[in-house]
Amino acid sequence: MSKTSAMFKTNVGGIDRVLRIVIGLALIVWFVFDHGAGPWHWAKLIGLVPLLTGLFGTCPLYSLLGLSTCPMKRA
Repeated sequence: MSKTSAMFKTNVGGIDRVLRIVIGLALIVWFVFDHGAGPWHWAKLIGLVPLLTGLFGTCPLYSLLGLSTCPMKRA
């Protein structure tokens, strides 16, 4: 197994994935439709992080901390 594939193991489970996608999309939609100004308006783009981690099913922070919300695989 290469280092790259080990780094991108699925570690985000079902409910966690759905919540990340919904929250990420909500923040991005809010950014698009709210024509505010200043740093708080641009901070809504942080929604890209939960959206992408939810779509890909992997969270780099979870990997660093050794966490996973995926159900255990049975042998």
